[in-house]
Amino acid sequence: MARIDKQNGLPEKANFTAKDRAFMQKAIDLSMKNIEEGGGPFGAVIVRGDELIAEGANRVVPNNDPTAHAEVMAIRNACHKLQTFDLSGCTVYTSCEPCPMCLSALYWAGIDRICYACTKRDAADINFDDSYIYDQLRLDYDSRSIHCEHFMRDEAMVAFRRWSEKEDKTEY
Repeated sequence: MARIDKQNGLPEKANFTAKDRAFMQKAIDLSMKNIEEGGGPFGAVIVRGDELIAEGANRVVPNNDPTAHAEVMAIRNACHKLQTFDLSGCTVYTSCEPCPMCLSALYWAGIDRICYACTKRDAADINFDDSYIYDQLRLDYDSRSIHCEHFMRDEAMVAFRRWSEKEDKTEY
């Protein structure tokens, strides 16, 4: 019998394997350990097949780095270990639904599958609310809370043209 998600009353997907559950438990364990180490309650692991490739925990406060979210740390560790920026064929198991930054990074890394435990609403309930970022992304530049100014395009286009013409580049 499928477990019922208390937040939305819907059945949790039943097609998760014992290995899925073990990898998710590892991400949850990392989130618990990270709290004791001064970080936020977030952990993530990246897996290819049955192999655990890398782990990451939220290090925003200890590292004074607002980009040091669990998923980003796991991506960095996986890419370093595998010596590639392409993580296609991999799954990320994360203790919480990825924020907009992490979701973007997972797309850029080529991750095939994202499995998460807590939802973005659960995160908002403990003051990790990303809804304002989602709202900002829907707005035109002129309406966003961060003032965006566009200038010196012609000068910057020189580098873009050089890149476009470069024959021995690595595309990503």
